[in-house]
Amino acid sequence: MNSGESSNMSGMADLVAAVNVVASTDFTHFSEDELTEFLQQCEMCKRVLSAMDSRLIIEVSDRSMPQTSGAGGVVRYLRDTLRLTKYDATCRVKVTEQVGEFRDPTGHLREPALAATAHAYEIGEISRDHVRNIIEVLHQLPDAVDAETRTEVETQLLDYSREGWPDDLPRIGREITARLDPDGSLTTDADRKRMRGLIIGRQRADGMSWVQGWILPTVRTVWDVIISKYARPGVCNLDDPESPNLFYGKVDKAVLEAAARRDTRTAAMRIHDALAMILNPDIDAAKLGKHRGLPVQAVITMSLEDLENAAGIANTATGTQLSINEALKMAAGTKPILAIFDRHGMPLHLRRARRLASSAQRLALIASEKGCTRPGCDAPPSMCAVHHVTDWAKGGPTDLRNLTLACDHCHALVNDGPNGWKTVVMGKDSPFAGRTGWIEPVQVDPTQTPRVNHLHHRAEQIAQSVARSQNRRARLAYQARIAHRAPE
Repeated sequence: MNSGESSNMSGMADLVAAVNVVASTDFTHFSEDELTEFLQQCEMCKRVLSAMDSRLIIEVSDRSMPQTSGAGGVVRYLRDTLRLTKYDATCRVKVTEQVGEFRDPTGHLREPALAATAHAYEIGEISRDHVRNIIEVLHQLPDAVDAETRTEVETQLLDYSREGWPDDLPRIGREITARLDPDGSLTTDADRKRMRGLIIGRQRADGMSWVQGWILPTVRTVWDVIISKYARPGVCNLDDPESPNLFYGKVDKAVLEAAARRDTRTAAMRIHDALAMILNPDIDAAKLGKHRGLPVQAVITMSLEDLENAAGIANTATGTQLSINEALKMAAGTKPILAIFDRHGMPLHLRRARRLASSAQRLALIASEKGCTRPGCDAPPSMCAVHHVTDWAKGGPTDLRNLTLACDHCHALVNDGPNGWKTVVMGKDSPFAGRTGWIEPVQVDPTQTPRVNHLHHRAEQIAQSVARSQNRRARLAYQARIAHRAPE
């Protein structure tokens, strides 16, 4: 390590020491004015450090560290290295793209795309949330808006951000856009297509998922027609077994009126139930084709123990979880693919003489592995390919014991190169016998210890957490006994 590097790391050590001193401050002796000033100073420091993230992210990218580490991309690298949520890591990268200083092919630094915003961010005047909202507002401006006007809009948003709140910026942005394009003449089909998109959020603990996004006018037109029919009071009511379903033909007017009188749903509930009708799993799956060799229809797995107890969680190939009762109701009268496995979770022995796995083998892997098997990867089965643990070209059979699930990104990491990962079947002496173990490149893990993925097996994660907690308690109890026995 040269003197410059030593000095820089010394600076980090000084920062850590200073933070520890500040963090141990006794605030009870502060006046209210002093406490307010302390809060503001802390926030400014956090913002300055947050802005430094962009320089670090660019340096990480320029050195190809995500590729050499096996992460593949910067977002994945940040998630793995810093244990961030996908949203947080993605947000940091998107902010960096707009406020970071990148080098051109000649090696010279280019001015940030949003130079004024970048400067305000670096000196702690605004937060990352301010920057994120400014970027989003500017993204929603029509392409026809010229550069000078865009800069003026950025300036207006910055002026507000220095004194105002991040969550007010979308509203202010809408007001600015309305003044720039009052009749919508500047907005083109290309603008609308650029802004289209729907997001289905992660499931909460209660199984519910949130939805948000923007749909094209053409989609809205069709949607309005569908909703006007299927979201009417009394129709497609999930709370009413006798509710008529207009999808199957005409319904007597008296029956429809009676159902409407019984209907206590809100408008939002009626729209939800109409969507549920449209997505009903008894639709003709043959017309939908196949995805990764399987019909486009629900693939549900559950344990025999949970089925017998009518309790627990069932899993789908797309990573969704639902209760056993919900899964059985969904299967009634339809043709989903339902796999039931014993409490050990290991599928039947299935062998195939060809390189490509059969549909039955893939279904068995979906049921037992529940997703990509590389440690830390949360990709569901619907995003995975079947991978030979011992490569087919090296004599590895297309035997279920030699097959595993891997998403396209993780699948590509397995190779014989210096940065390649390896896969093995965990031995009988392992707590995870029969599971797929992944071995990182030797420069990442010199011990070459195979590890399994616990993300898709929540019971294992809980058991590990409980075991660590028990070990901590036992260690503390032992230390307390030793201290008690020690002579004064």
